[in-house]
Amino acid sequence: MLDRLLKPLKSKSFFLFGARGCGKSTFLSSYFSDQDYLYIDLLDPQLIDDLRLDIGRFKRIVTQPENCKKIVIVDEIQKMPELLNYIHQFIFKEQRIFILTGSSARRLKQVGTNLLAGRALVYDMYPLTSREIGPEFNLEKALEVGLFPEVYLADSEELAVEILRAYSLTYLEKEIQQEQWVRKIQPFRIFLSIAGQMNGKLINRASIAKDVGVDDMTVASYYELLEDTLLGFTLPAYHRSIRKSQRKTSKFYIIDPGLKRAIDRTLITKLLPQTSAYGEAFEHFVILEFYKLTSYARNDWRLSFFQTKEGFEIDLIIERPGDKLLLVEIKSKKKVSNEDVAVINRIGPEVDVNAEQYLLSQDTETQYFGKTTAMHWRKALELLYGGPTHD
Repeated sequence: MLDRLLKPLKSKSFFLFGARGCGKSTFLSSYFSDQDYLYIDLLDPQLIDDLRLDIGRFKRIVTQPENCKKIVIVDEIQKMPELLNYIHQFIFKEQRIFILTGSSARRLKQVGTNLLAGRALVYDMYPLTSREIGPEFNLEKALEVGLFPEVYLADSEELAVEILRAYSLTYLEKEIQQEQWVRKIQPFRIFLSIAGQMNGKLINRASIAKDVGVDDMTVASYYELLEDTLLGFTLPAYHRSIRKSQRKTSKFYIIDPGLKRAIDRTLITKLLPQTSAYGEAFEHFVILEFYKLTSYARNDWRLSFFQTKEGFEIDLIIERPGDKLLLVEIKSKKKVSNEDVAVINRIGPEVDVNAEQYLLSQDTETQYFGKTTAMHWRKALELLYGGPTHD
């Protein structure tokens, strides 16, 4: 059993959102293994049918003598948002603790649910991080098939690939078609493939809309859908007005390298070092590590990127309250040199002359190139987030 970095408070009710397959249920069964809890699975079709015929059944289950003192875990709460009316009363009047999981808060928003008016905390869970896997972490495997637990821990690469393929189809079937979040599934299928191909690149809605055969607003709604189901996130351009030539278009990242390869149908294509595809995959992975660790740390850091109209770019900018701005350049190389810091050393001072500058790579030797510190990506994560790197 892997020890996950997420550590929610056990003394207060909370929502736990995360994409299907990221390990929410497994995490909770382990996290609350030392406590008595009642587990209610809303993916059970018989239970759902029973509750829809008689919603009062939920209250009777929760208040049975053998259950009345237990923590209650309700899995996939978005399947029956109306249960939150009962849950709110249990939390408010009886101080019961409820743990509510879901692959999306989208359905809850659609029915006007207010997430229990702040009476429950909200946490997000993601696919695995390198630090959760520990010393056995395999970078090449992470880049090839990603970090969904069932995929990464599969007995073979062939099985991992098949799980990813099934996952992408399941997502389309269960999360999109059943919930009726898009009017037509075929344009969304096309969009999903393009979103994979455009992963980590500037979003051009007009161009994507033309390729998909829909309008710009529909493309925007598709991206919003991916965010709402925690299958991706928007990385904004650095917001401070620092130079007129700055690009302000956002980027979008799929939440897992393997899922990205599944939806753009490149799973069977091997990633070869020193190729652009490998470099993009490595950059994607490192940015995901920052994104997930920042979320788990709940440190209010803000992530963005910077790119000039001439195409010069700083891969990641991290705003840290009470600390210096952090500028990060990412290279997949195992040996870095002066040429790898040319851009960040040139435009970094224009972003913030007092910022800290880092070049992260697979080079195990820490070096200094002018204002930029070059170090191994795992060492940088240890420095910034604390804890062992398992090198």
